[in-house]
Amino acid sequence: QVQLVESGGGLVQAGGSLRLSCAASGRTISSYAMGWFRQAPGKERAFVGGIMRSGNSTYYADFVKGRFTISRDNAKKMVYLQMNSLKPEDTAVYYCAAGSSWTPFGRYDYWGQGTQVTVSS
Repeated sequence: QVQLVESGGGLVQAGGSLRLSCAASGRTISSYAMGWFRQAPGKERAFVGGIMRSGNSTYYADFVKGRFTISRDNAKKMVYLQMNSLKPEDTAVYYCAAGSSWTPFGRYDYWGQGTQVTVSS
């Protein structure tokens, strides 16, 4: 079992940056690939990006490539999502998840409660 808690969301102007954190407790997260997802009002949840267990490989959705970066610190049981050049369309609730794959095609078994990111124009 893994419990995940996101933090770091907030209100930011377009072009600004935010760093989201995902703190894990319970079983070590080094056993899991980690992913970030987001859900905007009225839209389906979308895969943002993922990172493999060791942190050696990442995978990003096209709409965040070059702007967002995922990293992890297994010793601290933390996963991060650095978001730069934010756009109003990035406004959503962001979730971290633990699972079997760092791509959108894997299964994610554990989810956090989400953190709101709002980007003003």
